[in-house]
Amino acid sequence: MKSGILEHNSIQKIEIVRVKDHLSFSCTDEVSVEEPLEIRISYEADGHKIVKNISVTMRTPGNDEELATGFLFTEGIISEQSQIKQIYYQKEVCSRNSGNIITVELAEGYIPQLMNADRNFYTTSSCGVCGKGSIESIKTVSTFRNDERPPQSISVETIYQLAEKLRTFQNNFSATGGIHASGLFDGKGNLLALREDVGRHNALDKLIGNTLLSGQLPLREHILVLSGRASFELIQKAAMAGIDVVAAIGAPSSLAVDLAKEFDITLLGFLRDNRFNIYHTSSQIQILMQ
Repeated sequence: MKSGILEHNSIQKIEIVRVKDHLSFSCTDEVSVEEPLEIRISYEADGHKIVKNISVTMRTPGNDEELATGFLFTEGIISEQSQIKQIYYQKEVCSRNSGNIITVELAEGYIPQLMNADRNFYTTSSCGVCGKGSIESIKTVSTFRNDERPPQSISVETIYQLAEKLRTFQNNFSATGGIHASGLFDGKGNLLALREDVGRHNALDKLIGNTLLSGQLPLREHILVLSGRASFELIQKAAMAGIDVVAAIGAPSSLAVDLAKEFDITLLGFLRDNRFNIYHTSSQIQILMQ
């Protein structure tokens, strides 16, 4: 199991004043680090090297290569690992920014179709996709939309265990109480990989980036568990990775439900305390109640 524990600089100790009842006292607290990451792509076209700034996202430092890879994949800018030549941090005059600018150099001969990415490429930790065109725009870049999908059976007991397993391995949440996680499980409920970030969409991009770089896509026979709510952009990213089952600790949005139905993704919400809601069941997924 690849837990994907973040680097030490993902948590910062600060001095605070804690108030309890009618008393106050000074103590040290731990907070999640949030810093900008600028994602650039580099490629050659007509004999010229082109460098484009693609996104600025507020993220928790750690697994940045996976984050950049996952973002480019889920935005439809790349579709496979072979389209990446190398990934490196950009050396800048300002040393403070040296670890916050990352460049994905694309393979020779590959020119990205940036017009397919109908986005406003500025993102924050609370908004993964701002300026989304429509559900229709996702269909045009979904690599695995028409792939054959094997039928699966998942027991309700397996689903009940997912939330607690995610919390058990979510190290940085235990320390700070302020970080999101995306966990990838097999059909038996075994945790395969987990990524954390202050941004819920970043955590999922890191997870998908890891599976792309390790040649595991599509993730047809896996379960994605989200530590918070299921928003539209998270279901979009799951659809891009070929994930058929998404279980969220929190609630889904109306557009997330619409997208799950459009891509026939089983969507579960409010997964906690031996209960959950089913918002859509895929035609290929059977949930065994006993």
